[in-house]
Parts: sequence; structure tokens; C-alpha cells
Amino acid sequence: MKDTLKVGLEHVHTYRVPENKTVPHLYPESNLFREMPKVFATGFMVGLMEWACLEAMAPHMEPGEGSVGTSIHVTHTAATPPGMTVTVHVRCIGVDGRRTVWEIEAKDDVEVIGKGTHERFSVDFAKFNARVAKKAGGA
Repeated sequence: MKDTLKVGLEHVHTYRVPENKTVPHLYPESNLFREMPKVFATGFMVGLMEWACLEAMAPHMEPGEGSVGTSIHVTHTAATPPGMTVTVHVRCIGVDGRRTVWEIEAKDDVEVIGKGTHERFSVDFAKFNARVAKKAGGA
């Protein structure tokens, strides 16, 4: 990770919620999920928050490097129907070597729907993928 990623870095990401990002689509093989209301799923909201952090970090990564999420602490306090736009605002609140911490707030067209913090670590993808392949091979 380049030393240009600093505390205070901010980024905004917007996303229009399609129906396939609602709760029944989170695990469609589960009858319990399929019976839930068609509102933006918490699992997809978490992914959207990670996406915003990935975008914020991208210009500060070295070639072959990226980041992985290691911790997320968020609330999801309001339902968002499909068709609404969710705006995620992220702000870097900590940089310690390869570790970054982000403050996150997500709003739909009406209100704040979630907020919290997210931790990411920068990784060399070749090394990371080699470790995963070894694990997948049973080692």
C-alpha cells in the first residue's frame, strides 16, 4: 500500500438498489429468506460498504495488491425498497501499516440506513491466492 493513503481520506459511492439485492435473494435456497420482505438485505448493504472502501483504497494500492475485509461493525436501522438509491460515505479513521479502519454511513433517499466501522488489510494478491490454493488443496 502506498503511503498516500492517509487518515481523513473520504469517498462517496452511490448505488441504485435492484430487486435482486433484496432479502429473498440473499440465500435463495433458503425458504426463510425467500419469505422475507423485498427490502435491501443487510448482507448486500455490508458488501456495498466494502465496495465503497475498495474504491477509496484503489488509487493507493501497489500493482498486484488489493485489500481484504477483516472486521465490520455496522447497524442496519432502516429498510430500503428496491429502486431507491443508497449513498455510502466512507472516511479513513486509521492507518497502521497494512491495516486501515473506515467510518461508514449509508443513506437511502429518505434516511440513514446503516453506519459503523470496517477494517481492511492490504495484501499481495499472488501470495494471498497461493495461501488459499494451498488451503483448498488440503494442506
